[in-house]
This record gives sequence, C-alpha cells and structure tokens, in this order.
Amino acid sequence: MAVNEMKIFAGNANPALAESICAYLNTPLSKAEVRRFSDGEIFVEIGENVRGRDVFVIQPTCPPVNDHLMELMIIVDALRRASARRITAVLPYYGYARQDRKVAPRVPITAKVVAEMLMVVGVRRVLTMDLHAGQIQGFFNIPVDNLFAAPVLLDYLTHHVDVSQVVMVSPDAGGVERTRAFAKRLNASLAIVDKRRERANECEAMSVIGDVKGKVAVLLDDMVDTAGTLCSAANVLIDSGATEVIACCSHGVLSGPAIERLEKSRIKNLVVTDSIPLRGAARECAKIKVLSVNKLLAEAIRRIHSEDSVSSLFV
Repeated sequence: MAVNEMKIFAGNANPALAESICAYLNTPLSKAEVRRFSDGEIFVEIGENVRGRDVFVIQPTCPPVNDHLMELMIIVDALRRASARRITAVLPYYGYARQDRKVAPRVPITAKVVAEMLMVVGVRRVLTMDLHAGQIQGFFNIPVDNLFAAPVLLDYLTHHVDVSQVVMVSPDAGGVERTRAFAKRLNASLAIVDKRRERANECEAMSVIGDVKGKVAVLLDDMVDTAGTLCSAANVLIDSGATEVIACCSHGVLSGPAIERLEKSRIKNLVVTDSIPLRGAARECAKIKVLSVNKLLAEAIRRIHSEDSVSSLFV
C-alpha cells in the first residue's frame, strides 16, 4: 500500500494535536473546510481527492461535545460520498463514554447511541484512547483500537518523581485495576480512596485503604471533569500522612468549577494529556502539566494504514 494513499483530516476540536500527529508522520494535513452558517448549521467541503484512499479523521468529541460530534459525522459523510476506501475515526477522547449502562429506569445508554451513529454514517474503524469502560468496544460492530496513555504518564513519573517514595492511589474502587498496573510497573505500593457518591458530579471521599504515610501519593484516573473526586481524595490523603499529592489523568475535561477547585486544593500538580485541548482558565493554571500523546496516536495510525500489528502499543 503506497504511503500517498493515506489522508488525514481534522475537525475543529483539537487542530494542534492533528498537526503534531501529521508532523510525526511526515504527512500534510489534508484540506477541508469546516464552517458554520449563520443559523449554526455545519458545512463541510473536502478540498482534495480521496477516492480509494485510506482516510483518518482526528476529532476528539470534547466540549462542546455535541458540536464536535456533529462535525465528525458530517466530515465522515462527506468523505464517504467522495468515495474514500476506508474511514477511521480517531477519537482521542470519546464523549458520552460515562453513559455506558443503565443506572436507573428509563435512561439511555448514550455511549451505544454514539457508536451506532458513527457506524451508520460510514466509519469503518475507530482509534481511541483510555475509554471510560473497555466494554464500550463491544458497542461497535467494527474494529476498535483502545490505546492507553500509560506509557506517556509512566515516563513522566519516572523522570519527575522519586518512584521509591511513590504510592499509587485509585480515587475509587472502579479504577483499582488501572492503578494496580501502574503500581506494578513502578514497583510501588497501592492504596484506594473509599468514596461515597450522592449524585452526578458530586462525591465525598471518606477514608483511605492502604498506607500512604510519608509517601508521595499519585492519584490516577481516566479523566478529571469537575475535579471534585480528586480534590476530596487529596484532602484525605494529606490528612492520612501523605507528603504531597500528584494527580494523573488521561483526559482533562475540566468543566464547571474544576479550575477553581484545583487552585484551592492540596494537589501539587495535575498531569493530563492533550487528548482534550485546555480552554480558558485551564491554560493559565500553573498546577496543570500537559503531556502529548501525538506520537502514540501517530504510530497507531501508521500501523493501521500499513496493516501492521498495533498490539505492541497496548501497555
């Protein structure tokens, strides 16, 4: 398969990440016009020939989620009607992933709805990263590659923290498996914050399971939204004897009061990836450190295009 058969397009969600991926692959970002009419409707025009090409569309469905999701679907439809051979949706962040099951009567499973929409519009493969629940892959009837930001985060911790003093901490029971994997690779101990959640986006951390006294506590989660969980967990960890708290998350959603909470919290640093671009006050927050996953995603794109194995990228 010739290299020139690959085309990479991007919506407006995270153009900087798309450009850095293209730079790594030494491939120009393909031309497409994505704009809005005065009434808010989205218009897309593909600016070059894609007939028979292997096409990748880089578009995290981050806030504003609905706008970016609709952009993605319209771009894919335009590419399908232009006779692209295969369209791969590259979603560094999969919006609606937290609505992956019924938690009460008469509520939707919106993560499944999004999967069906993407398949119907013409997506034939999905490349994503750190899904909120791995089972979301089963919502698709097409190949899904769910990468992990672990190599990037582990590299940062190895070079910026004394790992001999680290205790890896899961902010809730659901993240224990992920946190245990990090602890194993760093040869660190493991702790869990026992959390009581009263309603969506509100929680109360109650106690710590494990020994954190005199340790650098590294909180690990897949995403940080309003930061309530992490800030409450940090308070409990410091009160339990941890010398400092560092939080690591793959996706920095950072909505609502997140930045205000982080500024006032006892968290020393919040480490996130560029799967979601920082907006507004988040860009100015000195506590936030952004790591790029461009090389990880670019390598996956290269291997998918050349039909090579992607499995070695799953750490």
